[in-house]
Amino acid sequence: MVDYSRWTKDSLVERVKELEEALKLQHGGVVPPPASPSKAPKKDKRRDKSRKNDRKLDPSKYSTRLVALKLAYLGKNYNGFEYQPSGNLPTIEEELWKALVKSCLIFPDRPDEVDFGPWGYSKCGRTDRGVSAFGQVIAIRLRSNRPLPKAEPRESEDAVMTGEGEEGGKWEQQVDPEENKPAWDPVADEIQYCRVLNRLLPPDIRILAWAPTLPPTFSARFSCRERQYCYFFTQPAFTPVPTNLEGPSTPGAMKDGWLDIDAMRTAAKLFEGVHDFRNFCKIDPTKQIINFRRRVFESNIVEVKDVSTALPYLNHPEFRPQPLPEGPYPKVYYFHVRGSAFLWHQIRHMISVLFLVGQGLEEPSIISDLLDTVKTPRKPNYLMADEVPLVLWDCIFPELDEAVAAAETAAEGILMDDEAHNPDAEVDTNLKDAIDWAWVTEPGSQNDLVSQLWEYWRGKKIDELLASRLLDCISTKVPLVSGTQPESTVLLSKPNRSGPVSQRIFNGSNMGRPMGAYVPVLKRPVQASVDEINDKWAQSKGFVNAAEMTQTKNWRSALKAAKAAGGAPKSDNHSE
Repeated sequence: MVDYSRWTKDSLVERVKELEEALKLQHGGVVPPPASPSKAPKKDKRRDKSRKNDRKLDPSKYSTRLVALKLAYLGKNYNGFEYQPSGNLPTIEEELWKALVKSCLIFPDRPDEVDFGPWGYSKCGRTDRGVSAFGQVIAIRLRSNRPLPKAEPRESEDAVMTGEGEEGGKWEQQVDPEENKPAWDPVADEIQYCRVLNRLLPPDIRILAWAPTLPPTFSARFSCRERQYCYFFTQPAFTPVPTNLEGPSTPGAMKDGWLDIDAMRTAAKLFEGVHDFRNFCKIDPTKQIINFRRRVFESNIVEVKDVSTALPYLNHPEFRPQPLPEGPYPKVYYFHVRGSAFLWHQIRHMISVLFLVGQGLEEPSIISDLLDTVKTPRKPNYLMADEVPLVLWDCIFPELDEAVAAAETAAEGILMDDEAHNPDAEVDTNLKDAIDWAWVTEPGSQNDLVSQLWEYWRGKKIDELLASRLLDCISTKVPLVSGTQPESTVLLSKPNRSGPVSQRIFNGSNMGRPMGAYVPVLKRPVQASVDEINDKWAQSKGFVNAAEMTQTKNWRSALKAAKAAGGAPKSDNHSE
């Protein structure tokens, strides 16, 4: 027998394809439908006794309700938030789907296929591979404990429509004087969604709260009016080398590994306001975006207090630039940015340029130069920052009015806030969340969310502690700096460097990236313009250009139909 447990996912997929081809030959070219793993009988002697527990729930016997879930996850071990059928790592949505199906909070006809469509599903943000979130929000229709109405949904003495339910309203049973039964409480008597899901989810994905009262047209994406991101980094950014080992550096650059935090703060403030961010994002031609104006409410560099792990060797003058605030070092900072909506990879592009400013390789004015699309109409080639330190910190929903939510839900493509169309409009940049969240609160119990996260945190903290003590131990033994070891110790000699200056660039990862001689951003080769990128993609789909494609009525549907038919879509002169 072949031990498939040690096969890679790609090898298993290829093996399945081979077996399907073999089945075709045996069954006249038709592959029999696969047996659902979730429905496959378990070989258990106690199965006859527990047959009642294996019965599938009848959806008609249960009511449903639209709820919002606030969740947190550490994204390093996941292939992003959005489900992808291919990939070596699972996605957050894949883990959510499995937990929702197993808990019978949803009743899919095909539980092994990830399809959120029938459940009124929406998500606030689509974080990429490796990116974390501490305030991600999704909306989904789940099974409810709310009693089903005895009659057609209408106002009566037995029940009243108060919000949200099967037809967009929530039924709350009133006290029946004859039966003297208490009214159904929409929070206390409801399924404990957070606890149920947290029992089934991996420890690095937690449901923090749920929202019991939402308007029928609530959308986690279009009803959100503010998104907050944090990008964490250390000071020094990567391990510095002592002065006696330094080679020549780029003129004006900081000491290798260190960042000018004040210069980064000055540059970060230039992001605030309404700007065209086409030079701070990755262009996605499939969206055919032509408006890159977004409003940033706040942009700043903030120090994280009381989390530093001291490494004493960094206090040696040979390792520190002068002047520098007193330690201990390393310190921890984060780039904090709040805005109504963001473009693809926008935050990682913004912090990447801020790191260049922090290293002294660019002046803070580079931000203004890149935001000026007249001066810089095409994006210069530069690397965006690493994904792991980025966190979707929170999502704010200050407006829950049904009319507003319905109008926003009708929009297609990326969310375009009102002030993007009218940059001079006065807007409130200090928004407050209007959702009445029901948080997980069970102090002292085994299901307490804090206890669960403490257990996970402590394991990671011990890893960090051991790694830091190892680094500190080694730094006191190896000859890092002349004069710090006995004379019998052989000291490292200063390398003999010649030729162009080599510069290590910080991009948010664990080490600096060697880049050779540094070339200023504005002197680098530029990418194709937005129009060129959009036209090229439209032409690949059979259109003359992007303008013709976007003038075709329902062009996205036309592309899907053409793909299914194996041909190019037919254009018309109707606007979408």
